[in-house]
Amino acid sequence: QVQLVESGGGSAQAGGSLRLSCENSKYFNSMAWFVQAAGKEREGVAAISRRGRTTAYADSAKGRFTISRDNAKNTMYLQMSSLKPEDTAMYYCAAARSDVAPTLETSAYNYWGQGTQVTVDS
Repeated sequence: QVQLVESGGGSAQAGGSLRLSCENSKYFNSMAWFVQAAGKEREGVAAISRRGRTTAYADSAKGRFTISRDNAKNTMYLQMSSLKPEDTAMYYCAAARSDVAPTLETSAYNYWGQGTQVTVDS
């Protein structure tokens, strides 16, 4: 059974940092992090290719967030710094079954975690 389990969410002060992890039950192709704030649609934040050589970021994440993966541990990470109150959201990891280029489009991903809440206080 395919499982994606996020961890590392919590509360942080504006300007602070958090690192999210996504443990996978198997090796996947491209993977990504998505966010969904209350009352808003889910949107992509960062994506990474299967070997980690190619990444993609939303404009809001560029320069502040870094996506990475350790395939030996079947784990993907999102290092977040310079956090802002508008980063408050549920963060989901996602994985693609097919060998697609890393993308922030939700339709490219077949498997989703349950999410981890990130709250940034001003």
